[in-house]
Amino acid sequence: MRIFRTTQGNVIESDGQYFLSASTNWDSFLNRDDLFQALKAEIQSLSPNGDLATLLSKETLAPIVSQEVWASGVTYLRSREARMEESKDAGGGDFYAKVYDAERPELFFKATAARTVGPGAVVLIRRDSKWNVPEPELTLCMASSGKIIGYTIGNDMSSRDIEGENPLYLPQAKSYDASAALGPGVLVLEEPISPETVISIQIKRAGQVVFENSIQINRMKRQLPELASWLFRETSFPHGVFLMTGTGIVPPNEFTLAVGDEVCISIEGIGELVNVVGMR
Repeated sequence: MRIFRTTQGNVIESDGQYFLSASTNWDSFLNRDDLFQALKAEIQSLSPNGDLATLLSKETLAPIVSQEVWASGVTYLRSREARMEESKDAGGGDFYAKVYDAERPELFFKATAARTVGPGAVVLIRRDSKWNVPEPELTLCMASSGKIIGYTIGNDMSSRDIEGENPLYLPQAKSYDASAALGPGVLVLEEPISPETVISIQIKRAGQVVFENSIQINRMKRQLPELASWLFRETSFPHGVFLMTGTGIVPPNEFTLAVGDEVCISIEGIGELVNVVGMR
């Protein structure tokens, strides 16, 4: 089952049928520990509407209103290697090796809802950066209780040269306007997502594929409930929260995004998140 936030309201998709929810408030619609059971019960009283499929293709919004977006770092071996390499000249390489093996994960604030874009929107690269990459990430959707209630796709846009210059510059490398994308909707399951789930990314430039790769989420060193529990230590989220869980796909060092590139991230069961790269 998937849920979508659209210009016309909240949409539920179940077994290929689409329903317009009676709930018009995204925050209360989403923030429920029993979300799967509540959605299943609601669609029993609704009539399917085939026109909603067309609506989703044109008017889907980022699945976020009052939530924050947080992110996890160095959860895959490939990310550990990339972070160590980009920061070795600044003397910060060992930091990433240590956090990869540490009990405490790296967690950082990524974006407000206002700095998060949805499918079809423009993600930005910084004007003061020359080495920028997208980071395709399985993203947890959690209720205010800390329970994982769903999953979506996240694009954690990153300025690798800024982070590599000094690890203390991480907030500037990660958090700025349109630096995060979420969507297209939230996958709501009765059981945890399969560890064999595949994340894929494809980047096109002038219609030609310039980078593509994929990875299963079972390559992640840390468990999803583990990341969720650390985030909720001493921190509350009254409307719930999204947590990007890190990336195992990093383009080669000679690659950087360019204005006009199209970034397509797909995760089995969730769908595709497509964004075009821009610069202010």
